[in-house]
Amino acid sequence: MRVSIVIVSWNARPLLEQCLPSVCATRYPDFEIIVADNASTDDSVAWLHAHHPDVRVVRHPENWAFARGNNEAIAQTTGDLIVLLNNDVEVTPDWLQPLVDRMVREPDLGAVQPKLLQYTDRSMFEYAGASGGYLDAFGYPFTRGRVLFHLEADHGQYDDARDVFWASGAAFMVRRTAWDEVGALDEHFVMHMEEIDFCWRLWRAGWRVAVEPASTVYHIGGASLPQGSPRKTFLNFRNNLLMLYKNLPDGPFYRILLARTGLDAFAILRALFSGGPAEAWSIPRAYWAAHREKGQYRSARPSTEEVVPLPYRGLLLWDWFIRGRRTFSALPASRFISSSIRSTRLPE
Repeated sequence: MRVSIVIVSWNARPLLEQCLPSVCATRYPDFEIIVADNASTDDSVAWLHAHHPDVRVVRHPENWAFARGNNEAIAQTTGDLIVLLNNDVEVTPDWLQPLVDRMVREPDLGAVQPKLLQYTDRSMFEYAGASGGYLDAFGYPFTRGRVLFHLEADHGQYDDARDVFWASGAAFMVRRTAWDEVGALDEHFVMHMEEIDFCWRLWRAGWRVAVEPASTVYHIGGASLPQGSPRKTFLNFRNNLLMLYKNLPDGPFYRILLARTGLDAFAILRALFSGGPAEAWSIPRAYWAAHREKGQYRSARPSTEEVVPLPYRGLLLWDWFIRGRRTFSALPASRFISSSIRSTRLPE
C-alpha cells in the first residue's frame, strides 16, 4: 500500500535538519514525503529544495497551523494510507512497516500510532502520545505511559498492540477511506485536541483506533507552543470542551461541564502560581469561547446509535491525589468501558 507522510512546518529549519533525514531514510518500498510549509519566513523551503529534492513541498499562503495545514496538504496526497508526522519527530528505519502491516491485516482499523518516546531520554515515554491515549470520566486525556504530568519509564510494559481511544497527532497513520468518511481535522480547533476529536469520530463511525508498539519514534515536543503558554492553555481547555460537546449528548455533556467548572477552578489557581496571570486568565477565556462557539457543532452531535462513551469511568484527579495511582497500569481495569473500545484487552 502506498503511504503519504505529511509533515507540517513553520519557520523550523533546525528541526527539519535534525529530524527529516531519518524520515527520508525510511525503509519501505512505496511512500512519499510532503512537507506542508505554513508560509515560513526563514529559509526552510530553500533548504528543502537544496538538500531533499525528492521531498514534495506544499506551500501554504499563510500559517494555517496544524489542523488546516494538514488538511490542505492531505488533499494533495496520493497514498492509500496517510501519516501525520510532526516536524520534531525522529523515526527509525523500519518504523513504517509495522503500521502498514496492521492496516493490511485489520480492515476495520481506521488509525494506528507508533509508540512515542522522548527524543532526549529514550528510556522515557513522551507526553503527547506515549503508547496510546484515553479520556477519563470528565474528559481529561491521559495515555499508557503518562497520567496527569507523570511520565513513566519504558520497560516494555505497554508493548502489547491493542485498541486505544485516541492516537497522538505527533505521529499516526490513518486509512484514507476512513479519513474521507469521517471528515478531516477540525480546523476551528487550530491545534491541540483535534486528533482526539478525530479519533472519537472514527469510533462513532465504526472504525477502530490502535497502537502498534513494534513501531517506535522519538518526539522532541513543544515545538509549536511550549508548556505554560497562555495560547496553548487556552486552546487545550477550549478545544476539550468543544470536543465533549461535539461527541456527547446533552445529558452527559452538561453533567461533565458542571463538575469540570469546579475542578478547573483549581487549574486556574495552579496556572496562576506556576505560569502567572496570563496563563490563569486563559482558562476562563476558554470556557467563555467554548460557550459562544459550541452552537456551530449542534448538527454534528451524535445520534443515539452513534454515541461512544468516554472510555474510563474513573476520575484521574481522584486516582492521583486520593488513591495514589501514578501509572496507567495502576488504574483499575474495572473502570475501563470495553464496549466503547471493541476488542480491547483491558489493563492487567
